[in-house]
Amino acid sequence: MTTDVLPFEVSKSDGVIGAECRGVDLSKPLDAESFSELESVFNERSVLCIRGQDLTEPQYVDFARRFGAIKKIFLTDFAHPDHPEILFVSNIKKNGHDIGHADAGSVWHSDMSFTKHPPRATMLYAVEVPVRDGVVLGATNFSSTAAAYESLPPEMKDRIDGLMVVHDVFGRRAKTGTHKQQDANRKRQPKVTHPLVRVHPHTGRKCLYVSPGECTGIVGMDDAEALPLIDELAALIPQDRFRIKHEWRPGDVLIWDNCAVQHLATFDYRWPEERRLMWRITVGGETEGESDDGR
Repeated sequence: MTTDVLPFEVSKSDGVIGAECRGVDLSKPLDAESFSELESVFNERSVLCIRGQDLTEPQYVDFARRFGAIKKIFLTDFAHPDHPEILFVSNIKKNGHDIGHADAGSVWHSDMSFTKHPPRATMLYAVEVPVRDGVVLGATNFSSTAAAYESLPPEMKDRIDGLMVVHDVFGRRAKTGTHKQQDANRKRQPKVTHPLVRVHPHTGRKCLYVSPGECTGIVGMDDAEALPLIDELAALIPQDRFRIKHEWRPGDVLIWDNCAVQHLATFDYRWPEERRLMWRITVGGETEGESDDGR
C-alpha cells in the first residue's frame, strides 16, 4: 500500500485500481480543495472507499451530488420511501416482500449500461453488513476495464476501435427470480448503443465497455461474429491481474467508476437471517432528475 500527502489519508491498493480514504467526515460539507483532491484520487483509482461514516440520508445525497446529477430510480419498488434518490440494495424483507434489490450485482457488469446516459459513478453506503462468526460477508469484486483494454494486442485494438455495441436491459440471460415484478419497467427501456471502446471523460484512457449480460450485438456485424467477440472481450475483464476485492465494514461509502470498472457481488451469506442493507445512489451522465431510461 502507498500513501500520498493530502488533506486526508489515502492508501492505494497494490492492484491497478482501488484506494481507501480516512480522515474525512462526509456529514460535513467538504471544501472545494478537499473535494477536488478526493475526486482526483477517484478518477485515478476508479474505486474509492471512504471508511467510518455516520450519515443521514440528506447528508449522503448532498455528497453524491458533488460527483454529478443524481439519476432517477426506475425500480421504484426499491426506492427509499422518503428519499427517492436512494435505492435499497438489501436482502431484508418486510411483510413478506423485499425492501430492496436483493440480487443486484450477480454477474460482471457496469451499472445501467443499457441506458442512454449511463451513470458516471455508483455509490454504496453500508448501513448493515452480514457477519458470521466475526467475519463480514458479501464482499464486492471490481475489475479494470481500462487495464483490460490496454492488455490487448494492437491488431485487436484496431479491430474493435469504432465498433458500436447494442445494450439491452433484458440481454441474453433470462429474467427470472425475485424481481420479475419489475419486468414491466424493464420493457419500457429501449435498446441503446454505446462504443465498444469508451474513452474515459476524465482520464482519456480507453476502456472496454462490454458484458455478455446486456450486450446483444454489434452494429453492422452478424451475430455469428459479434457474439463470440463480445464474449471473448467480456471474459478478459475479470481476470485476476485486473481485479480487487472490497471487504465491507459498516459505515463504508464506496464509490466506483462505471466506465473504468465492472463489478460483481459475492452472495456468501444466508438469507434472510444474515441481513445486508446498502444505500445506492448513481450519479452523472445526465440532467438532474431525468429518468435513468433516458426519458
